[in-house]
Amino acid sequence: MRQAEVVIIGAGPAGLAAAKPLLDVGAEVTLIDRSAMLGGQLTKQTHMFFGSEKQHASKRGIDILKLMVEAIETYPNLTVLTETTVVGLYADKVVSCVKDDHYFKIQAQYILIAAGASEKSLPFENNDIPGVYAAGAVQTLMNVYGVKPGDRVIMVGSGNIGLIVSYQLMQAGVQVPLLLEAADTISGYLVHASKIRRLGVDIRMNTSIKRALGETSVEAAEIWQLDENWQGIEGTETIIPCDTICLSVGLAPLTELLQQAGAEVKYVRELGGHVPKINQHYETSLDAVYACGDVAGIEEASSAMISGHIAGIEIALKAGYTVANANDILPRLRHDLRNLREGPHGEKIRIGLKKLGVA
Repeated sequence: MRQAEVVIIGAGPAGLAAAKPLLDVGAEVTLIDRSAMLGGQLTKQTHMFFGSEKQHASKRGIDILKLMVEAIETYPNLTVLTETTVVGLYADKVVSCVKDDHYFKIQAQYILIAAGASEKSLPFENNDIPGVYAAGAVQTLMNVYGVKPGDRVIMVGSGNIGLIVSYQLMQAGVQVPLLLEAADTISGYLVHASKIRRLGVDIRMNTSIKRALGETSVEAAEIWQLDENWQGIEGTETIIPCDTICLSVGLAPLTELLQQAGAEVKYVRELGGHVPKINQHYETSLDAVYACGDVAGIEEASSAMISGHIAGIEIALKAGYTVANANDILPRLRHDLRNLREGPHGEKIRIGLKKLGVA
């Protein structure tokens, strides 16, 4: 069995941000990710970030990724395991992994779960035929591999991901005639919605998809209006020709490993689903097992980076390392995180954290 001081599961924005302060103090860090590239969602985010300069505002996600990787890649106390899937996590801090059909275990002293989230789906007739994609898959096809998913796309969901991917599709020459939102308000930033509206996208509220039409692939989408109970209204159906249906209907935290290890979790709708109960240090109910980023509640990448930075410092302190200016840095980071959660778009997060008991 391999030995490791700190194991970070997930090399997205939260995991990368957590690794830096740990490496700085000399901790031995093993960073594990199932993808071939480090960066998680940053690998396909070509849009510019909002926020402050400290959270890389006005930089594209792919450029932020480059900066974060360059900041840690030369440390001799860093071990990176890409294309490695963590298949088991146990209360005694044993991590089971598979890489290239080879199974092995790592005994860790400290573990940080920064596994991110998975995309939610939407139940409707024929939602499994070719041409129905999740928005993250569309981003991967276009921004990582340079492949158009189709020529005419119906977007479902008006969160920031749905709005941004709609714009990126149009940048790639794909028609996006229609965006559907089941609620009566747009859930993403209005600046994104205004941009795609100016380009001709019809955003329809209180509307969803009833079924996909097509024998071997998507040929059209049948849509309908929803009542106040989110139920389809018979007689309002309309058929819209398209070859692709893109679903951007939310994310769910990937807490399966934490649950397998016996960590306490709670269902909090505002945070995306089941999330671990953590204290102010990002430590779960399991000693020396931490969680940050989307696995602890769905937020923007900027929030994930700050929470990762905090978690990395907290682990270093618990491990007995001296973190220079920690008493100044931690309050500042927590202040920055609170600022990101201010305003109407942060209300859901604030409610969720209060339910979780960490507000």
